[in-house]
Amino acid sequence: METGLKISNRDARRLWLCAQGLAGAPTGKLDLGAMIHRLGFVQLDTIRVVARAHHHILWSRNQNYREPMLNRHMADHRQVFEHFTHDASVIPMQFYPMWQRRFVRLEEKVRGWEWHRGMVNEAGRNEIKARIRDEGPLCTKAFDTKVKKKAMWQRPPHKLALDYMWYAGELSTSHRENFTKFYDLTERVIPAEYLNNVPSEETQIDWLCGAALDRMAFGAEGDIQRFWEATSRAEVKDWVAAQRGLVAVEIECADASWVSVLAPGDIEARLADAPAATSRLRILNPFDPVIRDRKRLARLFGFEYTVEMFVPAAKRRWGYYVYPLLEGDRFVGRIEVKADRKAGRLNVLNLWHEPGVKWSGVRASKLDAELDRMARFIGADEVVWQAAAKAT
Repeated sequence: METGLKISNRDARRLWLCAQGLAGAPTGKLDLGAMIHRLGFVQLDTIRVVARAHHHILWSRNQNYREPMLNRHMADHRQVFEHFTHDASVIPMQFYPMWQRRFVRLEEKVRGWEWHRGMVNEAGRNEIKARIRDEGPLCTKAFDTKVKKKAMWQRPPHKLALDYMWYAGELSTSHRENFTKFYDLTERVIPAEYLNNVPSEETQIDWLCGAALDRMAFGAEGDIQRFWEATSRAEVKDWVAAQRGLVAVEIECADASWVSVLAPGDIEARLADAPAATSRLRILNPFDPVIRDRKRLARLFGFEYTVEMFVPAAKRRWGYYVYPLLEGDRFVGRIEVKADRKAGRLNVLNLWHEPGVKWSGVRASKLDAELDRMARFIGADEVVWQAAAKAT
């Protein structure tokens, strides 16, 4: 494997932001399919403090995006399907053939699924599928089995059965209504050209590893494995050993240390072509793909970030749902905002500046402009400040 290229921290951040669609200004003609294809997946999340994560992630890359567009992209155009990467996500439909090993390896790799399957036996699952076949897509509310013993996180048997069949690829998400998932038979959701194309496991692993590295521009074996969470570390290690087109490069970290990572063979061309990040200030979602791999985030940007939704309020350092602020290629702060859609307001609850960041008038104006854009995105009429800025 070739070695020798050293990439400065500034250039590494530029490459990563460019690869993930955050280098340029979030304007221009919207091509939703191309955007999701470039990202590889978009994480779904139920929490709606301002906008749900999937909508916010897409809006951050093109602010012409609006919330109904994603469901139309899935339900009407069948351009994406839902399944698990590291979490529930929408994935380009073209990738479905490379995802099929996930279905057949479910019980082998995911602890607890034998229990899920056992909650409703095969006859019961077939009854559920027969109803869906006859009645069309159904959500969990269409069924009425009860939990035998109430406990935290306990769900009724029909919900566990639907989850099992969805994870195993027997059912697929047809569409969502107010984020409620509707299940349909997979053969009625996934186009035959993708459903009937089942590449070998070796081909799927090769694609998963290569596509992950392509979307990161560079990464260690652990980065590649964590990107989709669809391969094991051993599979990634074997894939790397078999490749001839990769190059080993050294990346400067935010703390001025250097680490050796892998990169595609065209890394020098990518480095030459990647534009400098726009100076625009953006409010990113906590589940944004640039944020979610905390190890990579800290290594490249020196930005320590934790979501605190499940931390008791008294123990939170920041707040329930706090958004990172990205300006150019630097994280300059965090902000806590909350929508009051009924009143038509976007409320600013807290603002923290990162150490060493001077909060100038220009920077404050950039944040005001982004808050105004976010308010328009959710249909709010005004931005209301309820707290002064704080230093971290």
